[in-house]
Amino acid sequence: MPELTEAAGELTTRERLIQLVRRILGASAASRPIQIDARLSDLGLSSIKMVNLMLAIEAEFNISIPQSEITPANLHSIASIEGLLGRITAPQPGS
Repeated sequence: MPELTEAAGELTTRERLIQLVRRILGASAASRPIQIDARLSDLGLSSIKMVNLMLAIEAEFNISIPQSEITPANLHSIASIEGLLGRITAPQPGS
């Protein structure tokens, strides 16, 4: 199970997500702040870039996003993706 809380000095989940979004968006996102509740589509994230972001998230956090969780609401913003990661990595009852 991936660990989402980081030791002192390491990047938080949110910081890692922001880095991924910046990397996918490219140069246009390098110099401007990214609000965690901003619509990713408003920042320039196209459907192709969204697929790339999902793949990058799966690789970065060593998870597989269930098909049922790939929804516009879950991929709306950094904050919604952060919530999705919390649900995916939360310990399941009885485990």
